[in-house]
Amino acid sequence: MTGSTTLSPLRYRIFLYLLVGSLLSNFGNAIQSVGAAWHLTVTHQPADVIALVQSATNLPIMLLALPAGAWADMFDRRMVMLAAQCVMLLFSVVLALLAFRESAPPAAIIGLTALLACGVAAFNPALSATIGNLVPRTELAAAVALNILAFNVARSLGPAIGGGIVAVGGAKAAFVANALSYLAVIVILWRWRPTNVARPERKPLLAAIAEGFRFARQSVAVRTIMLRAVTFTTTGSAAWALMPLVAADLLGQGSVTFGLLLGALGLGAVIGAASATWFRTRFASEAIIRAAGIIYGLGCIGVSFAPPLPVMLVLLVVSGAGWVQALSGFSVAGQLWSPRPLVGRITAMVSSLTFGGIALGSWLWGHVAEAHGVSAALLASGMGMVVLPLIGLLLPMPRHEASATP
Repeated sequence: MTGSTTLSPLRYRIFLYLLVGSLLSNFGNAIQSVGAAWHLTVTHQPADVIALVQSATNLPIMLLALPAGAWADMFDRRMVMLAAQCVMLLFSVVLALLAFRESAPPAAIIGLTALLACGVAAFNPALSATIGNLVPRTELAAAVALNILAFNVARSLGPAIGGGIVAVGGAKAAFVANALSYLAVIVILWRWRPTNVARPERKPLLAAIAEGFRFARQSVAVRTIMLRAVTFTTTGSAAWALMPLVAADLLGQGSVTFGLLLGALGLGAVIGAASATWFRTRFASEAIIRAAGIIYGLGCIGVSFAPPLPVMLVLLVVSGAGWVQALSGFSVAGQLWSPRPLVGRITAMVSSLTFGGIALGSWLWGHVAEAHGVSAALLASGMGMVVLPLIGLLLPMPRHEASATP
């Protein structure tokens, strides 16, 4: 990382353009998820149904990550990204039309949310695999960190902005904002003509996936990264899945408070993502992941006791910072420990388990909340996060400064 800073990859114009376009697209996806969750909340759906929005947002990323990673290594990545964005635009328009016609039942909301996530699942591995062609190797770690920062800024501040949009214009306005968010990246991808890009090796899809599996199975570092990612997100996803119910049930408030809670999580997430490169240059991966999990867990425990709103907002800022420090660590580790010909597949596997853990955890914690209450689910999740770092005694995260094959 010598000579590289957090912002230095922005000197490369196409990387900057794609980063901005991806940021806007991910903002739209996050805003749409908020609109979907609040629509289900105000129509008095049960907790396990509301939590399914998070599952629908994340489960397709898990299920499609392996074929999407193979597509990123087998086909023209620009065309993969462009097709994904166009499909997402189509589905978002359908969702907005249903909402304006007042004919958007829970199944349609959740189903279209899942279909939009399929587009995200196809887009992200192709973008991640493209980064190595846009910046020099010396800038790769910083570029990956910036991509993760942009993704997490969108995933974190997006819900906060979505909460504000919902408060002003309802779920319909959130769905319209999502549809508009795809236009910039579609224009960027349409106009971009990459040069000096090696022709990808075409293999049967299953053979390409199997090749990625073989490398992951043989690499102790990659196996460890994937296990730590899935256990972290499964255990800790309760706060993200149940936040509408924290506002409505624990605090007895409406969409404005919901937006404030998401904004606090988002602010913390931005702080965590923006400081990730600084921490990685000073601390080992295991120390960062361990501290992040404990900080996030303590914040969730504090929120479970339903403190006054100002106290809860502070707890969520701290929690959001811990959450994204860890997710950033998993993503960067996956990139740095991937050989370049397999980078799409390996990063997709890490992404699959990261978001699969969120999907599974959201479903599980939704059922816990329905059976035992929101406070009990948050308390159990937080306690699990405090204990979880013990796994690092047996399976420590690989050190980022010792990575990877070129």
